[in-house]
Amino acid sequence: MKRIAILTAGGDTPALNATIYGAVCRANQLRIEVFGLLRGFDSLFNQRLPHVRLNPLLSTIPELDPNYGGSILGSSRTYVDPGNQESLDAIYDRLKKLKIEGLICIGGDGTLNGLQPLCDGLPTVLAPKTIDNDLGLNYPCEPDKWIREPNENDPKGFKYKINQSAFVAGPAEIQLEQMVNYATPGYATAVFVSAHGLSRIRTTAESHRRIGIVEVMGRHSGYIALGTAYGQPDVILVPEVPIDVDRLVERVKEIYELQRHVVIVCGEGIIDETGEVLGASSATQDPSGNVVLSGAAESLGSILKTEIGNEFFTSHDRTLNASSAIFTRKVGHTQRGGRPLLFDRFNASQLGGKAVDMLVERQNNSVATLQWSKDRGFFVSSATGNSFRDKWGKIHARRLHPSFYDNETMNVSQTGIEYLLPIFTNAIGHDDVEHMRQTLFDSGNLFRRYHSVNTDIEKRTTYLSGD
Repeated sequence: MKRIAILTAGGDTPALNATIYGAVCRANQLRIEVFGLLRGFDSLFNQRLPHVRLNPLLSTIPELDPNYGGSILGSSRTYVDPGNQESLDAIYDRLKKLKIEGLICIGGDGTLNGLQPLCDGLPTVLAPKTIDNDLGLNYPCEPDKWIREPNENDPKGFKYKINQSAFVAGPAEIQLEQMVNYATPGYATAVFVSAHGLSRIRTTAESHRRIGIVEVMGRHSGYIALGTAYGQPDVILVPEVPIDVDRLVERVKEIYELQRHVVIVCGEGIIDETGEVLGASSATQDPSGNVVLSGAAESLGSILKTEIGNEFFTSHDRTLNASSAIFTRKVGHTQRGGRPLLFDRFNASQLGGKAVDMLVERQNNSVATLQWSKDRGFFVSSATGNSFRDKWGKIHARRLHPSFYDNETMNVSQTGIEYLLPIFTNAIGHDDVEHMRQTLFDSGNLFRRYHSVNTDIEKRTTYLSGD
């Protein structure tokens, strides 16, 4: 194999450049040229196929910095339609003109679904990324637990859900060493940002005797919310567990009576007892088909204001009422950006290098995975793309396993603690702290304009000649 291409798709994460960097370094060792395709799958539909040589003369370009968040290649949520053979043939033809022999896609479960049509015409593998940590399997046979039902709102469509009885009756206590893809690059940094922000919200809530509700990302997966246990929230609410409003109100009152403030963390996809998402804005969807969520914290705040009522707060402080005592905040897109932590940088680069080896080994429709065992620690491996599919061929976002969450205390369980410890015990490197010390209040920041890497990549961009 002499020339491969690489693209980044879906939402950005802090470790994308580190993954690209690892792939290019491994390709340099194997004397393979690497072309970066700009703006994800969207580039494949462009007749001119905009691209960048990432290692001219087998030397990595200086713009590719593993310490820098985001992706120098850009991204999009455009995906390939498996039913449009004409479009697929045009894509194969463009890649053939560039003499591309294999493709690495960096993305999450949406990207893994999206690359499936390309595998029939070109060796294609996935290097995982997602801050949600939802690309993987809690145990190898997990896809078999999914069921689908007719969608009353769409006669031609279906609704998919995990068979909870079979799910819980499967491995009641998860075997951590059997997890497929233990953690995804970007997750540790997102948790760091969330937990750090939570600790700052805490002092405000504590000082003013308030109830703070902090919303973190995680559309259907509660892994980020679980990780914010490092910020010591009083209550954690995850999308996998419907909210029992009566129990939640009772728990919040109990904690407030004890310490005169409460901090709650909720994932953006939390659901009520009927299974409806609290923060669903409407039927609006993003280009990859995901329902756009907004307002989970606000919806939860409204519920608590109504259910707890003014009298509870005025009995403790005559100046307080439900509206003034309960406030909401979103951590938001800061979870996605910035410099990746050591854990993410190192493992992302390892997975990028593994993806190159997989192409050289002629693997196709496969996923580079990060595994963990007590004896070996973290190590890279691979899994077939089909091992992530359910019986209907669909790939689902990984849900938080029930054993990681204590439904009684509404917080992380002992098993969840055992899961988090290997990731975060040494997640922050000494260089992370030193970088923060040296750069955040660098006096040059006051008079130097920000220089975007996009400017330099644009200068390197080349195109196919017209068809």
